[in-house]
Amino acid sequence: MRVVQAAGDFPGAVHEAAAVWYDVERWPRWVAGLAYVHSASEAWPEAGQVRWESGPAGRGVVVERVVSFEPLVGQTVEVEDDSIRGRQTVAFVPRNGDVAVTLRLAYELKRRSPLLALVDLLFIRRAMTQSLEQTLSRFGAELQASRRPSVR
Repeated sequence: MRVVQAAGDFPGAVHEAAAVWYDVERWPRWVAGLAYVHSASEAWPEAGQVRWESGPAGRGVVVERVVSFEPLVGQTVEVEDDSIRGRQTVAFVPRNGDVAVTLRLAYELKRRSPLLALVDLLFIRRAMTQSLEQTLSRFGAELQASRRPSVR
């Protein structure tokens, strides 16, 4: 399996970051490429799955199934779309009044060929890394917005 990863430190506490991360209604605002969420299991994020769809030039339908969950620590999901299958892990670590968030994806391409391996090395891996980085950056903005007092 190939592995890509992104990490960031954000103002806030672990419980605030986890609350935003697991709120699937917020995902379209910060998950890179996500157009809308089809469904989420009632037991999410502890168990079950989320099924979502990307925009027109994206990954199509994506299914994330919970493999493990530890409150205020992180979650691992099996992730699958038309092109890849893998495991994605998010981890939350308190750090000097902030929260460090690490997002890691170990994936394999469903179709295999020498040409595809080269394309993965040159393009796909870079695109996956950029997608994780964009997701974390947008997550940080959403986390910050969730910490502002609401105006009534």
